[in-house]
Amino acid sequence: MDRPAILVARAVFPETLARLAQHFDVDASADDRVLAPAELAERLRGKAGAFTTGSERIDAALLGACPQLRAVANMAVGYNNFDLAACTAHGVLATNTPDVLTETTADFGFALMMAAARRMAESERFLRRGEWRRWSYDMFTGSDVHGATLGLLGMGRIGQAIARRGALGFGMQVIYHNRSRLPVEREAPLGARYVDKATLLREADHLVLVLPYTAASHHAIGAAELAAMKPSATLTNVARGGVVDDAALAAALRERRIAAAALDVFEGEPQVQAALLDVSNVVLTPHIASATVATRRAMAELAATNLIAALGGERPPNLLNPEVLGRAAG
Repeated sequence: MDRPAILVARAVFPETLARLAQHFDVDASADDRVLAPAELAERLRGKAGAFTTGSERIDAALLGACPQLRAVANMAVGYNNFDLAACTAHGVLATNTPDVLTETTADFGFALMMAAARRMAESERFLRRGEWRRWSYDMFTGSDVHGATLGLLGMGRIGQAIARRGALGFGMQVIYHNRSRLPVEREAPLGARYVDKATLLREADHLVLVLPYTAASHHAIGAAELAAMKPSATLTNVARGGVVDDAALAAALRERRIAAAALDVFEGEPQVQAALLDVSNVVLTPHIASATVATRRAMAELAATNLIAALGGERPPNLLNPEVLGRAAG
């Protein structure tokens, strides 16, 4: 019996490829470049599955051109590269890789927040330029993290992990806004307080964004929200590009309407808003919050597990559109 054919759209760990090759005929993009839409569609023709990394747009046009496609597995917790409604309409199972990157991403988000608060990147650039000549009482004075108010916009797995670090490790007061309030048994250990968005913006000393990107969350932080924050506050985004209006943020930073920001994600990445590159009070990293060897291996293995299950007639562990299975059963 012929084995299903799949496309692995980007380079991945050799052991993950070897595991996939035990189940499928694998077309692997070893050169690790992002495939243009037309090339992606061409490579996917006749394929039953795709192993994607968030760079590949799976939409109605592509699905219409690839009628044999049955499953797409993202090596990412986010899936805004998938048109989920189109996947469902075409009967294509879609999966992601939650949970395995929660703690690693929370570590990185907290580190970014601290770097912004204590002006680490700004002061390092100063030192590297050879401008450090003497000590002064106000040289790169930032803001404390311990005992400060940590605000979280979004309170899923990663948000709760960041809250735990702040409350239990740094004695921070935790406030949050989310689509729905957490059960009291999750709030209580953190001393977390649910507030409306206006209160969150007004009271947070350090605001961290950990909400999913959707049409509703596009520019959830824009000029009006930045104006509502404390001038001494910091903003950290480890959620998704598009949640923040990057141009508005650059203007707020340049005019010191907030103290600092730290960003791991950007609108239109890998392109970065040019104005952000010109302000000193921002920490910029290239979407690496999950970038530890152990975590990236776990993500790759989970994506492989999802794809093997989906094309093997089993329910994938991290299925995003279970209604496809329900439709097939009916």
